[in-house]
Amino acid sequence: MLTAQFMALLDVFIVNVAVPTIGSELHASGAGLQLVVAGYSIAYAVLLITGARLGDLLGHRRVHLAGLGLFTAASLACGLARGTGELIAFRLVQGAGAAVMIPQVLSLIQRHFTGEARARALGAYSAVLATGAAAGQVLGGVLVSADLFGTGWRPVFLVNVPVGLVLVAVGRRVLPRDEEGAVERSRGLDLPGLVLLAAAVSLFAVPLVLGQQEGWPLWSWLSLGAAAASFTLFCLYESRLSRRGGAPLIAPQVLRHPGMSLAVFRLLAVMAVNAGFLFVLTLHVQGGLGYSALRAGLTFAPTAVVFGLVGLTWRNWPAALQRVLIPVGFAIASASVAGVGAVLKGGGDGGPWLYVAFTGVGTGLALGFSPTLTRALATVRPEDAADASGLLATVTQLGQLIGVAAFGTLFLNRLESLGAPGAYTSADALLVCTYALAATATSGAVSGLVRRRR
Repeated sequence: MLTAQFMALLDVFIVNVAVPTIGSELHASGAGLQLVVAGYSIAYAVLLITGARLGDLLGHRRVHLAGLGLFTAASLACGLARGTGELIAFRLVQGAGAAVMIPQVLSLIQRHFTGEARARALGAYSAVLATGAAAGQVLGGVLVSADLFGTGWRPVFLVNVPVGLVLVAVGRRVLPRDEEGAVERSRGLDLPGLVLLAAAVSLFAVPLVLGQQEGWPLWSWLSLGAAAASFTLFCLYESRLSRRGGAPLIAPQVLRHPGMSLAVFRLLAVMAVNAGFLFVLTLHVQGGLGYSALRAGLTFAPTAVVFGLVGLTWRNWPAALQRVLIPVGFAIASASVAGVGAVLKGGGDGGPWLYVAFTGVGTGLALGFSPTLTRALATVRPEDAADASGLLATVTQLGQLIGVAAFGTLFLNRLESLGAPGAYTSADALLVCTYALAATATSGAVSGLVRRRR
């Protein structure tokens, strides 16, 4: 399950470093390349909660394997695409496949692991979820630079095919049968709720992904306003449905679960910082410092490795530290991302201090993310697993979209205001972004302190 999770997350970011090669070979326009990158994320974000509910209705094993099969087939189609239009269409299908299979991972963990075993599983899940972004950049750089058999960018998609086929075969043998953990399937799909939520997420995600490249035209602001209106209608409809004794898309008891609202805020903050940091640093090292795709990808390896190690081991740390891990993690992340901007100031490569700062970023984000997710889900009832899984998976995806849009816009606007592009001006724009990233991470630390005072 975690390998499938990792593969799906990889594809959010693996295409980033392949974009120049795709554009050259397919003669794609700027808008076309944006949709190649963004189409996957849009379909993924829009359909996550729908995928979670489908698992609850049809069985998590069955839906996970169906989504995995769709994702694998779409990956093959992407790798064989002959034009930009085909590639965009198959990327949308690939995102839909990921949205169907990924919510089942958390649901299966919730239903088939208990106690310390569940905590370990959630720790591994957290490590995979947040290292997938950095790993995607690394693997994308390696595959594009290798140019296997003269195939250029195509291996960034085709690499999923053998892995997906193996996972389908293994999953059919090892995943628990749905009947073993039978779920209550009488709630229905809540189609009006699905339509309203899908509209809200779509109207929110599309301008976030495409707005910066298009210069934030009027339609992007109208879309964001319509997203707010759609979400308001969704909340009103779901509240009314619940009062009538119906089955809303997200069970009210999940939203009222102790600490859930705080967990949602923290997950949004940590994923926004994680995605925003990776995105603006990619822009700096490739655009400002002129790194190759391979070198740019490998730049993120230390952060990914440390994140994974901390995410898997934090439960073994002294009990005295456990109570303060989350606010301390956000504080470490805040200091470290600001440190990255400081050591790269002036257009240099940062030297050994850069890797010290990277270690701090990986440590801080892991401590902000993994304990938050584990504690939020630790006491969720099995019958609420699908709703909680869909909610938190959607939150993490939206956090990444917000991070890329907000901090990417800040970086590019600052770079444009400085005039002539170059290593020095790019480093200045990066420094401004790292201060904003640090402030966002600090809000996560403060939220933990406020929670303890209560």
